[in-house]
Amino acid sequence: MDKIDTATSINDFCSYLRLERSLAANTIAAYRRDLESFFTFLLTQADSSSSSNSGFEEISVDSGAITDYLQYRKENGISKRSQARSLSALKLYFNWLNMELGACGGKENNSNPCSRIEAPKIGRHLPQVLSLEEIEKMIASVDLTSETGQRNRTIMECLYSCGLRVSELVNLRMNDIFLKEGFIRVIGKGNKQRLVPIGQAAIKSIENYIPLRWETITKARSQNHEDILFLNRRAGKLTREMVFHIIKDAATSAGITKEISPHTFRHSFATHLIENGADLRAVQQMLGHSSILTTEIYTHVSTAQWHKNILEHHPIK
Repeated sequence: MDKIDTATSINDFCSYLRLERSLAANTIAAYRRDLESFFTFLLTQADSSSSSNSGFEEISVDSGAITDYLQYRKENGISKRSQARSLSALKLYFNWLNMELGACGGKENNSNPCSRIEAPKIGRHLPQVLSLEEIEKMIASVDLTSETGQRNRTIMECLYSCGLRVSELVNLRMNDIFLKEGFIRVIGKGNKQRLVPIGQAAIKSIENYIPLRWETITKARSQNHEDILFLNRRAGKLTREMVFHIIKDAATSAGITKEISPHTFRHSFATHLIENGADLRAVQQMLGHSSILTTEIYTHVSTAQWHKNILEHHPIK
């Protein structure tokens, strides 16, 4: 692979991912971090005197450099899943670069330095799942007399009722909520829209929260809430990190010691649906999965829970 101006090409590559591939912002950000990490590693290895500059130098890349980088990340404790994502980001980047060189009248080099490097084998990861009783405990643990209590309870109700990603939750707007019809409109990965049914418990919680939301806007005297449903005390949009802390605090209050996150509610939502006989295709549509293979993981979670339950209660251990 010929020398490349990495700083410029990374920016252009991320624009390509956003405009032409319509990848989610979080995916693009992860790919950018992977690429910047890789080229920073190369600069460090080369002991470049300009490594302290804000941009990257022009660097020549071959398969040996890719292998060395992945080994370095492995030795520093990166998971196999993250190794595979880093390799995927690099493969896509160099494929795009070859395409750009040809399109710009340059000499296109069809050899991708990642092409012969195999991703680490990843075992099927079974996500952490909460029982219905644990979810009800977490929701009930919220102090509704606190300033943010009803908001936090509504957040958990919506996460579980609709199986939302945290990014989908924080971006919900008032005009995405159709309570009379029993649906919400969700903007998922790749800006794909889907309609998701919402349960009565979550509907009632939203109805209780909306007057308090307007109180927050009035107190903050803010015009910057942009019709966002869930607001912080300054009437701004909640961050993903804030939702994570809300969930962790509720788990602690409920005495739940499992390692959980907002995504655990999504896993639990899907698993409970399948356990209760929901059609796999319907669950796929509700979750916004592009492939049903992704949704099938929840059939394995359900089977694993069933298997564990049988063994725990069998008279012969």
